[in-house]
Amino acid sequence: MPINDKPIANASVILREDFDELAVLFDPETGIAHGMNPLSVFIWKRLDGNHNIDDILEELKIDFEDMPAEAKNEITEFIKNLVENGLAGYEVSNQ
Repeated sequence: MPINDKPIANASVILREDFDELAVLFDPETGIAHGMNPLSVFIWKRLDGNHNIDDILEELKIDFEDMPAEAKNEITEFIKNLVENGLAGYEVSNQ
């Protein structure tokens, strides 16, 4: 079964944005909180199973000025880290 290339956030993880420019992801299964900056929150909100990394990068280019050349690699690493920590994943396709 091939894996869909559109990451999806773990539905049990809670995003809290009440901290000025920062936010927190809380994983109730592990009790661990993860600090997030505005860019990370922007990416997190697009982990809905409808956006792949290229889609997210294109939206970032519209909303944030001066995107560095290595932005795609950084997005990929950020999402990989989320997946490794159980905060996001990929849906398995039956095709």
